[in-house]
Amino acid sequence: MIVNKTNYKIANAHLTSRLKQTLVAILSVTFGISMYIFMNSFMTGVNDTQTGLAFSTLAHIRIYNDIPKDNTNLFAGRVDENTLVNIRNPKVIQYTEGIKNSDKILNLLDSVPEISGVTPQLNINVFFRNGATKVNGMLSGIDVVNEDQLFGTAQYVVEGDWMDLNRRSDGILLGSGLAKKLSLHLNDNVVVTTEEGITKNYKVIGIVETTLASVDNAKAYIRIGFARQLISKNMGYVTDIQVNLKDYNKTVELSKRLGKMTPYKVEPWQEANGQLEAANKLRNIIAVAVSLTILIVAGFGIYNIMNMTVNEKIREIAILKAMGFDGKDIIQIFLTQSVIIGILGGVVGIILGYLVSLLVNHIPFKIASLETLPITYRTKDYIMAFVFGLITTFVAGYLPSRKASQVDPVEIIRG
Repeated sequence: MIVNKTNYKIANAHLTSRLKQTLVAILSVTFGISMYIFMNSFMTGVNDTQTGLAFSTLAHIRIYNDIPKDNTNLFAGRVDENTLVNIRNPKVIQYTEGIKNSDKILNLLDSVPEISGVTPQLNINVFFRNGATKVNGMLSGIDVVNEDQLFGTAQYVVEGDWMDLNRRSDGILLGSGLAKKLSLHLNDNVVVTTEEGITKNYKVIGIVETTLASVDNAKAYIRIGFARQLISKNMGYVTDIQVNLKDYNKTVELSKRLGKMTPYKVEPWQEANGQLEAANKLRNIIAVAVSLTILIVAGFGIYNIMNMTVNEKIREIAILKAMGFDGKDIIQIFLTQSVIIGILGGVVGIILGYLVSLLVNHIPFKIASLETLPITYRTKDYIMAFVFGLITTFVAGYLPSRKASQVDPVEIIRG
């Protein structure tokens, strides 16, 4: 125990005798850890922001009536391949659109604990017309309250009131780009014509601006009951059922379970938007790669400093070994120095990383719905940064200390 205390005293003497070297080593760790925290916080913030923007119109799971497979050959897969089949005048079975009895599925979804919200939709391809101007787009019949709970659409209403859809049978909310194309403003009239030629006049009671071109330039909203009336469908008819989960990363597993409970297509967001998931993973890989590279570079800096210390203290090491200190003591002395550097640099690096992230989070960045650059503060980023910092400094300190432990005191003193 006395030897250990002596080792710690010697390590402390080495650190304090060369304060500039010690400070440079600490700053190397500080910079590496702070950049690790900032890069991961920033990339996570970007991913969260992009995912949030995508999920402003995209549900975690979509349930709909998918187009059936090819049924032109009804004998395919039902007869032996050696049997000759001749079909005359084949008839394609008529495809039934939409979901006719949605209440049954909605009740089923309400009983699933992983689901946080459900909303039905009736989406109709229509033409919007104002005078001579005609634009092709999508009329979305929605449940006003549930739609807002899932997607927060009410916050994107820049003119009018989202809840007015519940109060007016002739009310319609237009995407901002669609309204500009048609030269329409609040309280103007717009003519909607379905593919079947059904025409109805609506009054513009609101303008929606989500910053997503696919929504703003081609989409309008009315209450789902009025959409059913427009195309003469029963009260349970919908084209889509949108589902959100408490954890959107578990959609694939739940989609498989729901697929066994309903005859309709159950599509997770990863299947429909694989590029979003791929982009998130690529950014995370880049952030980790850059951060670890910075830490490794910092480790090389510490290694060089520790190696210089060993070379400068080579005669002192030889004297210590001649006095009875063995190789383990020498390793302990230099490892203690590197661990102290790692701890001090880690603590300062965590504080600096948080302050840098906080500063960047307040930089104005007005694009889409953003006001500032996105930063996500996660405890695990700070823990991982500190752990990686300690591992890096430990390895950087161990290699020179192992070299020092193998010094032959007789040759050094004699030389």
